[in-house]
Amino acid sequence: MDFSTLIEKKRRRFEELESEISGSTLFNNAARAREILREHAALKKLFSRWTEHEKLVRELEENRAMAQGPDAEFAELAEAELPEMEKRLPEIEKELQILLLPPEPGEDRDAIVEIRAGTGGTEAALFAADLYRMYCRFAEANGLKVETLDSSPADLGGLKEVTFKLSGEAVFRKMRYESGVHRVQRVPATEAQGRIHTSTATVAILPEAEEVDIDLKMEDLRIEVCRAGGPGGQGVNTTDSAVQVMHIPTGRIVRCQDGRSQQKNKEAALKIMRSRLLEDKRREEEEKYSAHRKSLIGGGGREEKIRTYNFAENRVTDHRIKFTLYNLDGFLEGDIREMIEKLLTSDMEQRLKEANLG
Repeated sequence: MDFSTLIEKKRRRFEELESEISGSTLFNNAARAREILREHAALKKLFSRWTEHEKLVRELEENRAMAQGPDAEFAELAEAELPEMEKRLPEIEKELQILLLPPEPGEDRDAIVEIRAGTGGTEAALFAADLYRMYCRFAEANGLKVETLDSSPADLGGLKEVTFKLSGEAVFRKMRYESGVHRVQRVPATEAQGRIHTSTATVAILPEAEEVDIDLKMEDLRIEVCRAGGPGGQGVNTTDSAVQVMHIPTGRIVRCQDGRSQQKNKEAALKIMRSRLLEDKRREEEEKYSAHRKSLIGGGGREEKIRTYNFAENRVTDHRIKFTLYNLDGFLEGDIREMIEKLLTSDMEQRLKEANLG
């Protein structure tokens, strides 16, 4: 495929960004500055791959010519290098295709992750805690920062729900397809007959919203302070530190109590509220996506059953891309990179088709 026309358009855009970056007003708008710098970095990566592609194409042509040349020794050496070069060329072209795709809204943002126990009582709460630990281990292994914003322990162990923030490079793009219903099939510790029970937990991955994305007007909010609940100790339920925020136009409610002060809980609650409202906007935009793409990956809704964790078979299966790993132990320890990459690849392939780049 001839990428040169698209690359030239990107170069013109890069020159515009360079001009903005060199201007004295860049950081007058912090949010705008972040977007410009992100786009600038993405284009630098694109041009690096394009330079690599051009070099490889030239070397491939030269080696093919030498392989047909009169010097037998040079021809043999050139012939030996051809398979690796011919293998690498389509790989670079696929990377170029992906880098040429227009970015989706919020894909470079940090992510707000919400996990809630679903059907299954205590077993569902234990599974929600397993998922929380899994994502924390994944974050630890991949240099991401975890900030717990709110949690609600279950009476008999596990978590009723937990909300936390993942920070790092393009976290939302990597994590977005974890949204949906996660199903576990295992024998609970309290099951005397050894029967397998099925329980669920829901996961929602939201792009972190900035104040410029969602303008929360004070007249649209009802903010209440109350005593924090949950297990005692360390003053968690001895002060009126829990904060509940209601967004009156939508009826959405966020409650935070993990912070040590009303102010910290209020900030966390507003952060979550903005992200939920931004997600509503994003979901509206995704209604414009093709029906085929939504059937392939799904819309990230909490109602979609996306994955099954089967302990008896040491198996984890993602139902959207029909991909199975027989490494459930490692998966729950945070080794989820392969699954994430498979989901990203499936989505990118569909986006390439829709953009006529594939």
